[in-house]
Amino acid sequence: MRTFSRLALITAVIGLTAATAPAVAGATPGRGVSAVTIFDQTVGGTQHVVREITIAPGGSTGWHYHPGPVKGVVTKGVLTHNDFTCAVDGVYGPGQFINERHGTGYVHIGRNLTNAPLVLEVLYRNPVGNPLAVSAPNPGCSFE
Repeated sequence: MRTFSRLALITAVIGLTAATAPAVAGATPGRGVSAVTIFDQTVGGTQHVVREITIAPGGSTGWHYHPGPVKGVVTKGVLTHNDFTCAVDGVYGPGQFINERHGTGYVHIGRNLTNAPLVLEVLYRNPVGNPLAVSAPNPGCSFE
């Protein structure tokens, strides 16, 4: 388990290519999610965005996928991550990293099943002109 500071994450992004503007469609909207953009820069054909995402107790991201690679670290709380088969494909606590696959074939959801806020620092490396996340329908799971 490694910790990763916001400054280190931003520093890692500065040398990369980037673009901006989160946009999310509405098939299965998140609940109790707020986000603050910390860094947003476009270089070449890639958008690099660092966001601090907070998910309230009992909240979720809603089902979605990402057009580009996403890496994150939990700074507070516990993230329960489910893939399109409904299976839990990861439970992440403070200091743990998540490296999400991307594309339409990797629909997933992040949930906060605890009674405490969940805070993530997330780096998106997104193709310019695409939203950071695209909402998707529930793939048939008994939750959300």
